[in-house]
Amino acid sequence: MAALSDQLLTVTILLYTLAMLGYAVEYAFGIRGVVATSAVREPALIGGPSGYAPSAGEEPWGSPDDPAGYVSPADPGPTGVADRPGRASVAGKVAVALTVAGVLAHIASVVLRGVDAHRMPLGNMYEFVVFGCLVAMAIWSGIAIRRPALRPLGLFASLIIVLLLGIAATTLYVKVTPLVPALNSYWLAIHVTAASISSGVFMVGFVPAAMFLIRRRWEQTGSQSFPVSLGARMPASDTLERLTFRIHVFAFPIWTFAGISGAIWAEAAWGRYWGWDPKETWLFISWVVYAMYLHARATPSIRRTTVTWIAVLGWVTMLVNLFGINLVVSGLHSYAGV
Repeated sequence: MAALSDQLLTVTILLYTLAMLGYAVEYAFGIRGVVATSAVREPALIGGPSGYAPSAGEEPWGSPDDPAGYVSPADPGPTGVADRPGRASVAGKVAVALTVAGVLAHIASVVLRGVDAHRMPLGNMYEFVVFGCLVAMAIWSGIAIRRPALRPLGLFASLIIVLLLGIAATTLYVKVTPLVPALNSYWLAIHVTAASISSGVFMVGFVPAAMFLIRRRWEQTGSQSFPVSLGARMPASDTLERLTFRIHVFAFPIWTFAGISGAIWAEAAWGRYWGWDPKETWLFISWVVYAMYLHARATPSIRRTTVTWIAVLGWVTMLVNLFGINLVVSGLHSYAGV
């Protein structure tokens, strides 16, 4: 079963990669795509800070709350022939289908590894990353199905997941082994599961946060320089900012529970609730940063750009906690080699 799990993970990475290519095709060649629009328009007309308003009778492509990104389906593409919304969105729909198929293969891979190990598949860094990526892609597939106008984010969400799974499969991989004594507890299924789920949700939240900063800069300047030019194809900044907030509001209580349950487990295992172990310290740092984000988001006087930078900083602290602490710093949470 472990071998089949590894094979299914390879299939998962392949499906996510194909989905990423599908999102990229829609991003580049769709009605609002870089190639389709830049071939026939001056840069200032691609969207610009003032946007494009569809004329009477035209059905705009995109989200109703994305006025700055409207592009008429009647606009000619690179060949001078008017494009059609159905043709432009086929690649994106295929990408969503591939994402869902990848999630199913991903679930099977995680389940089979857990069955082979006779435990929750969260006993080492490899399993933690694989499970967190599963949570991230499951959430993203739900967003993409429910909100098709947000599909441009799929290119960047799937890129991050493919990179993380590639690192996990090539660098972090370890064979199924029994748990070390410190992890042989029912708290593994409680604390580590909560930490992995919240990490996956925060991973998804990072994508609209980063894209909001790019999109907002593009709306303000209309710059065609990289990476600001990426914002021309994104949903409206207000849409991205609201999505960022909703995802973080969902993830923060789970991360808080992970910290509380970890403290209870630490008291049972080591005789103290908190000892400023490096892992504990960085969990607390991440918690503080995300609490600052939510507090700043609720404060009208703080600019949304500043607020979102705090969310991006929160994801940086999560990466430090995941890779820096596990691979570089030694502590009570160092286990299973990685």
